[in-house]
Amino acid sequence: MGGGALVYGVFVGIGLDSLDAGVWSQVILIGVVLAWTSTYLYRAVTQKMTYHQQLQAYEDAMLQKRLESMSSEEIAALQAEVEAERTQQAQAGPESDKMGSA
Repeated sequence: MGGGALVYGVFVGIGLDSLDAGVWSQVILIGVVLAWTSTYLYRAVTQKMTYHQQLQAYEDAMLQKRLESMSSEEIAALQAEVEAERTQQAQAGPESDKMGSA
C-alpha cells in the first residue's frame, strides 16, 4: 500500500466520502511533491548537492596531494607567484576583478 493510498484510507477512516478523500489525498501529494522539488532546486542552485560536495572534496584532496609532493623550493615559487597575482589585482582595482571572473 503506497503513501497516497494510506492517506486516502485515513481520510475515509475519519469520515470523508471517497471523492473528498481522493481530492484531499491528491492535495497532500502535490504539496509534498512541490516541497521536495523546491528543496531540490535550492540544493541545485546553491550547489549543496552530494555530487558537488563530492567533487569539491576530491578537488581539495588532489590539491593537497599535489602540495605535499612539491619540494620546498616549488612551494616558495608558487607562494611568490600567488603573492604577485594578488599584488597585481590589488593595483588594478575592483573593476579587473569583475572582468576576470566573468
